[in-house]
Amino acid sequence: MERRDAIADPWGARTPYGPGEQWPVRVDSRLADGVGERDVERWVRAVSLLHSNGDAMDIAVRDGRVVGVRGRADDRVNRGRLDPKDLFGWQAGAADDRLTRPLVRVNGELVETDWDTAMSRIAGRTRELLDEQGPSALGFYTTGQLMLEEYYTLAVIAHGGLSTNHLDGNTRMCTATAAAALKESFASDGQPGSYADLDHADVIALFGHNMAETQAVLWTRVLDRLAGPNPPALLCVDPRPSPVARAATLHLAPRPGTNVALMNGLLHEIISAGHIDRGYIDAHTVGFDELEKRVKEYPPERAAEICGVPAERIREAARLLGTAERLTSTVLQGFYQSHQATAAAVQVNNLHLVRGMLGRPGCGVLQMNGQPTAQNTRECGADGDLPAFRNWANDEHIAELARIWNIEPDRIPHYAPPTHAMQIFRYAEQGSIRMLWISGTNPAVSLPELARIRSILAREGLFVVVQDLFLTETAQLADVVLPAAAWGEKTGTCTNADRTVHLCEQAVEPPGEARSDLDIFLDFAARMELKDKDGGPLVHWTDPESAFEAWKECSRGRPCDYSGITYAKLRERGGIQWPCDDRRPDGTERLYAGGEFFADPGYCESYGRDLVTGAPVEPVEYRAMNPAGKAIIKAAAYLTPHEQTSEDHPLHLITGRTLYHFHTRTRTGRAPQLQRAAPDVWVELSAADAAEIGASEGDLVEVATPRGKVRAKARVTEIRDGVAFLPFHYGYWDEDDGTHRRAANELTITDWDPASKQPIFKTAAARVTLVRSEDTPAPAPTTTASAPLDADVAPTEGGASALADQRPGPPTDQPPGERG
Repeated sequence: MERRDAIADPWGARTPYGPGEQWPVRVDSRLADGVGERDVERWVRAVSLLHSNGDAMDIAVRDGRVVGVRGRADDRVNRGRLDPKDLFGWQAGAADDRLTRPLVRVNGELVETDWDTAMSRIAGRTRELLDEQGPSALGFYTTGQLMLEEYYTLAVIAHGGLSTNHLDGNTRMCTATAAAALKESFASDGQPGSYADLDHADVIALFGHNMAETQAVLWTRVLDRLAGPNPPALLCVDPRPSPVARAATLHLAPRPGTNVALMNGLLHEIISAGHIDRGYIDAHTVGFDELEKRVKEYPPERAAEICGVPAERIREAARLLGTAERLTSTVLQGFYQSHQATAAAVQVNNLHLVRGMLGRPGCGVLQMNGQPTAQNTRECGADGDLPAFRNWANDEHIAELARIWNIEPDRIPHYAPPTHAMQIFRYAEQGSIRMLWISGTNPAVSLPELARIRSILAREGLFVVVQDLFLTETAQLADVVLPAAAWGEKTGTCTNADRTVHLCEQAVEPPGEARSDLDIFLDFAARMELKDKDGGPLVHWTDPESAFEAWKECSRGRPCDYSGITYAKLRERGGIQWPCDDRRPDGTERLYAGGEFFADPGYCESYGRDLVTGAPVEPVEYRAMNPAGKAIIKAAAYLTPHEQTSEDHPLHLITGRTLYHFHTRTRTGRAPQLQRAAPDVWVELSAADAAEIGASEGDLVEVATPRGKVRAKARVTEIRDGVAFLPFHYGYWDEDDGTHRRAANELTITDWDPASKQPIFKTAAARVTLVRSEDTPAPAPTTTASAPLDADVAPTEGGASALADQRPGPPTDQPPGERG
């Protein structure tokens, strides 16, 4: 057994392996100081809820407390490895400032109360609004961090019980484009590829995906391939010098907002060079001719002029992609949160379709998620979709859902697509939504243009309910605050970005009077006396397992079929990829083998949207265009971003994450090792841009856009000239003096992609000015994309408190990895 500083060395020791081999086991663990393995009374099965990778682990319990974690060696996702958030984030559950009793607002102040008072107030206000206005008065805004059983229950309550169309999740901020791009190309959500494709690929392409920080264990898998025999080539598309960029065979750093132009340039070269599978295109796709015509307008010279990447590097990247024998691509926020998000992500799907690289080992695309259970939000209908990938525009799908819920079809709102998050907040601003129930998320820090969001949440006449672990910035504005159970304090299933379903079991009791989100929703449903058409309870389940069984029936026969999965099977087997049913009892590694898609007009989840206007495609149009249910190749022209740089605002501002924090630091900010690694906000500038304003490493600067100002210390890096980066994790105020705003979303714009409705966080015009020179470096990690140019900056280390164990795993009983 070895020990490592898991802050200074977040990816750990290499376990090299070659193409087609199984990823070797390495078990990572971390126990509380003074606790040894012999002191652990129980190990309880769990999965990470601090990123989207789905790392399987065991929770260590002693004296009724969580005292550590270890990776699960037999799990397909991580093979025992854990990232820094896995290793240290569990400590937040025991933080002194956990919410333990409900709060209600009395005379302007939040005061403690009992559950009956709090829930009666919520149910009473709901009934009043239904009587006065009807379902349109009610809005629900949830998260990507609950569990499947909780999302499904919420979707049944909102859509089937209250008949409101206003239900969405903060997955709209991070993963809506993943779903939209899959629906545009394949007419249904569901990741085509598998993490195991990394074991077989000879080229791995990461488009706007800083895997090293957002999915650190998956990046460890890539690093182990790179360290083994016959390593893959690696393409990175990112304006920042991320660890992925530093390891890449080829790094393209496009100007923010120009991803469509870059992708069109790459496709131009691939098609013109003949690196396509014409037989696959003809047999399994529609729309290729339009793509071929469109990309002729984007030779490398024109693409280079738009995106600021040299034409020869575009050609080199196209050769790499076009000659790959097994290509695996991943996509994340660099595309999703930028201008023309869905159009750009769709072009990555097109790359795989024209090359015929789907459904085989090493040939897959992963439109990645940003949150641990974002996939469940989408599957269960809690994020602007209907449960089990049903099509809101297909009356037969509505009738089937009504049959499952035993209600009349007209109780399910389907007059228009479910309302997306940005529109929900707009309706609240206008006064038509008068109650907003927020569960497990902190929009007062995470949504764009925060001054506007704060004013909406504080608006007179809006009844705000917040369900969370702590008194977040959002909870402080609520009328009722409900204390929720955390990870390890409840049971449920979680599905990761490659469709792997895990069971996460309760290890300890929640503190005080805190309840699981499922119990809260069940309490609300009972108080509202929601009934089916026979007078029985609409929500007829009582615990997580019975909720899961109800969900299985809802999913049966749909693309995300869970009908072959049970809690017992998950306990026995670990992670299982859906679809899993009688025909596929062991799950499904990859979708779309042999060119079989979920795109039949009568079966598909979506008929698609116009990539420019966002207008839904009519059913009759879709049937005429794709009667045989093939994959759809959609072309897109590059359009200029709505907000342009100018003399007053000469820089492109982008926001994003760091390895050591998750979202608004509600939990990671309470883990000492993670908080010390990235304690406060910073802004990344190139050496040329810093020199332009007379700033050096660590100087205090002000970042301004037309919407606001933020002060942060400068980190001078190898970031592309003309681009500034702010991490979005940090709340309103500078914690030292409480006078200056520091949240990145003070600056971002209220604008969204027309197809996915995902806000644009990576295309804003900004100016940076020097406030004062300082003699200490920025509080940014040195191990990540924020690595400084200044060699004298002390490296990020965790010290003795960040030591974690890592040991090579014993051989397992798992079958050998696929070979081909």
